[in-house]
Amino acid sequence: MEAIVMRAEELRLGKVIAEDIFANTQYPIIYKDTKVKSEHLRVIELFNLKTVLIYNDIEEIKSIETNSEKNPLTVPLPKYISFENYYNDGIVQLKKEFLNWAAGGKIDLTKVRGFMIPLIEKVLEDRSYIYNINNYSIPKDYLYHHCIATGLIATVIAKKMGFERGDTIQLAIAGMLADSGMSRIPARIRDKKNALTSSEFEEVRKHSFYSFMLVKNNPAMKEVMKEAIFQHHERLDGSGYPNGIRNGSISTFAQIIAVADVFHAMTSERVYRSKQSPFKVIEMIKEEEFGKFDIKVVQALIDIVVDLPIGTKIELSNLELGEVMFINKYSPTRPLVKLTRTGELLDLATNRSFYISRVITKDY
Repeated sequence: MEAIVMRAEELRLGKVIAEDIFANTQYPIIYKDTKVKSEHLRVIELFNLKTVLIYNDIEEIKSIETNSEKNPLTVPLPKYISFENYYNDGIVQLKKEFLNWAAGGKIDLTKVRGFMIPLIEKVLEDRSYIYNINNYSIPKDYLYHHCIATGLIATVIAKKMGFERGDTIQLAIAGMLADSGMSRIPARIRDKKNALTSSEFEEVRKHSFYSFMLVKNNPAMKEVMKEAIFQHHERLDGSGYPNGIRNGSISTFAQIIAVADVFHAMTSERVYRSKQSPFKVIEMIKEEEFGKFDIKVVQALIDIVVDLPIGTKIELSNLELGEVMFINKYSPTRPLVKLTRTGELLDLATNRSFYISRVITKDY
């Protein structure tokens, strides 16, 4: 049957794909003989494909139907406008999936991608959404928020470090699933409000292994991403778990998830503690956790958080409002700010009793 090459922007609904389509993936993102639907156009756009091979005569293959089980990457995407709506939908969907995993079910990557890809697209377009993630979270649902937030923070770190788009998307999914193994931890431990006993803590430490087992046999995820899930609590100085391995044995992808995981955990409101400023947390990771994380990954996160254009509206730890006037490259988390109320210039690098508590974005 004759096939022709068509530019991706000219592809229309109803055309039929003439060859398996790969995008730096082990398995096709769209399979041969798939009839193009709107969700396939979104996937093609997402992976930035330029051309597609299609059958020339659609009438000869009317009977071909898309096999959705065979094609796990092409999923309907919800049609929202705001990031917050996509995010809240993701939390609802993740809760459903988590209950299924807790009951012994397998991870359905089609469903996971369905609620994660729109969020991934949003933060790839505008990383400032990362500033608002903690504003949507509530302590009792922390685990679900943490899973999604870790994936999204890993997304912007990977992009900042220059990783190819396909790997960035896979890493985002891996970051979201890194704590999926918590579903296999008994609820009485997982939901405990006070301090864990030593035996309970040891049980929680098994979650990275359980997460790995949940994705181990899934052919749609790269092996390096499965390894990253398993290693995301390892530390370069050997102080991590489950195996206490050191520097050379820990993948960069695992390090990205690790930094994203720690950053979100430290900036989040929990049942037993209040949330902390991302700028304060950046300083803590850089200083107090030195030697545990890949400095290139930490620096990428720093660059993301402190990259504030002149005029950015901020709130200080004393609740004063202001705007950024100058970034000190030697102390990037502590810029020179102009206070809104008085017009006073305040150098946070020398006035260290204050710090930026939040960035005021257009969406919050």
